[in-house]
Amino acid sequence: MKVNIQTNSKEISRRIGKKGKELSASVKKALLRTALTGLNIIQDRTNKSQSYKGAAFKPYSSAYSAFRSKNGRGNIPDLQFTGQMFSAMTVKANSKEAEIFFTRATESKKAAMVDKKRPFFGFNRSEENRLGQVFFRALK
Repeated sequence: MKVNIQTNSKEISRRIGKKGKELSASVKKALLRTALTGLNIIQDRTNKSQSYKGAAFKPYSSAYSAFRSKNGRGNIPDLQFTGQMFSAMTVKANSKEAEIFFTRATESKKAAMVDKKRPFFGFNRSEENRLGQVFFRALK
């Protein structure tokens, strides 16, 4: 059996293009929501003094602990003295990818140095799964 279908290719292209734009906007929103969730995960975990690898942060050196105490700060490693590093964290997204980054170069350098000793800027497998769920829920 042979079936012939007559179509208007220009109309089909127009409709696909329209749906493609809608899909692109939907993916961008989902990626942005996922990145924001990732930012919250990093900040919440860091406030609990935990690395993304699951271990507790290494304690501060005795000299730095004394400096923090002198300035009214606690001795639990939460990577926040002034709060500037975490306030400089933000997200951006397009229809292909999302990015968590630092808006100020000084804070980015500081984070890179801190991350070597106390890895905080990343996600473990369960966090990645959670982010995947956030993405697919936001895509609907």
